[in-house]
Amino acid sequence: MRFKLLRRRLTISAPRMKVRSAMPWPLRCAGAAIVLGFCAAIGLWAFELGKDIAGVDRVAKEELARLREEVAGLRLERDRVQSIVNTSSSALTAERAAQERLAAQVRTLEAQNRALREDLGFFEKLIPASGTEAIAIRGLKAEVLAGTQLKWQVLVIQPVKNAPEFRGKLELSFSGTLDGKPWLMALPGGPQTLQFRQYRRLEGMVDLPPQAVVTNVSTRMVEGSVSRAVENLTL
Repeated sequence: MRFKLLRRRLTISAPRMKVRSAMPWPLRCAGAAIVLGFCAAIGLWAFELGKDIAGVDRVAKEELARLREEVAGLRLERDRVQSIVNTSSSALTAERAAQERLAAQVRTLEAQNRALREDLGFFEKLIPASGTEAIAIRGLKAEVLAGTQLKWQVLVIQPVKNAPEFRGKLELSFSGTLDGKPWLMALPGGPQTLQFRQYRRLEGMVDLPPQAVVTNVSTRMVEGSVSRAVENLTL
């Protein structure tokens, strides 16, 4: 048996043998990493050298510089346009405010003009029509508002110097048609009591019946039982 084993080891039929290095595996890994890093460095150097030879890197840098200059120019143009827009907006706002102020002033002047015209008409009515007139009704006005309301105004005067105090009443009546038929209505609340020396202005609002059409307004000044003045207004 021992002879057979010894012969098997010394002849061709002996088992295969492996020769292994005595270097530890960490050293082998470190060596492989060094080799791979060296190869990568060579590859990067070759890539950069190829870019330099082809001029790719130089063109890219020039293009980048040009683009940066264009961006800077566009920013300056944007700032300039924005400044112009802000200035224009401020000018438009100021102009709009000025127009609104002018419009308000125009409305105020128009209102003052109307008031002056009314005052002028009022004082013109104070001028006596004749030297013998003792009391008069002037400026009778009436206007239908919103279809069912009527606004009236009347001025009564004594166009004489040092006129005595007048004590009486003002009667006001409205006539026209209601549903196609003749219609007459006195001032609601009855005649208005008057007491004045030189002049007195009266006005008021009257609610009209539905479907009423006012065609005439009549007013009369009464002192005691004597009618002193009468005025009619046709609408």
